[in-house]
Amino acid sequence: MTEANRLAVEFAELAERLHASDFDMTLAEVLRAAIAAVDADLGGIMLVRKGRVESAAVSSETVVRADELQLEAGDGPCLEAIAERDRFIIDDTEVEDRWPVWCGRVKDLGVRSVLSVRLQTAAGTLGALNLYATTTERFSENDAVVGTILATHASVALAADKEREELRGAIDSRHMIGMAQGILMERFKLDRDQAFSVLRRYSQDRNVKLREVAAQLVDSRALPE
Repeated sequence: MTEANRLAVEFAELAERLHASDFDMTLAEVLRAAIAAVDADLGGIMLVRKGRVESAAVSSETVVRADELQLEAGDGPCLEAIAERDRFIIDDTEVEDRWPVWCGRVKDLGVRSVLSVRLQTAAGTLGALNLYATTTERFSENDAVVGTILATHASVALAADKEREELRGAIDSRHMIGMAQGILMERFKLDRDQAFSVLRRYSQDRNVKLREVAAQLVDSRALPE
C-alpha cells in the first residue's frame, strides 16, 4: 500500500470514529491521530471560545506550558494560524525570528520544531492544531499538507459536535424556562405570556441570564432577591 493510500484509509477510519464521538472524545481522537500522522512528539489543540483562545486538548504538561506562554506573549504560530488563516512550520525554535519571545521560551521546554495548522469550516475559525517535536527540522511541507487534511476532517466533526451541544443547551434552557413559567402560572394565576414577562423582567432588571432566573425559581421556588 502506498503512503497516499494508507493515509486515505486512515483518514476514512478517523472520520467514522469522529462521527461517533462526543466533543471531548473528538478532540482527543483528533490530537492522537495528528501526532501519529506526522510522527510528532507532542501536540495540542487550541480553540476560540467566546472570542478568546484557550487550550482545549494537550498531550502533556509541556504543551500546557507552551500554550500558556503563547497566550502570555500574545504572539506565536498558533495565534497567527488562527488570525491569518494559514499554517506555519518552525524548523528550529533556537533560530526562528518570527516569534522570538515565544520560541525562546519553548526552546527551554525542549520544543525545537513546530507545525501549526488552522482549524476552520465555512462558518469561520474554530482554532488551531499544534504539533511539536524535540528535534529540529522534523516537519516538512508534506506534513503540513497531511495536517491540513486532518484538520479539515477535525473541523467538520468539531463544528458538528459544537452545534449538537448548543442545540442540547437550547433545549435544556427552554425546558427550564417552561418549568419556571408553570410555577408562576400556578402560584399567581398568570397565563403563559404573563409568566414569561415576569421572568424576562427579572432577567433584565438584574442583568442575569433568563435561564439562570428560571433555574433559581425551579430550585428554590422563589424569584431572585
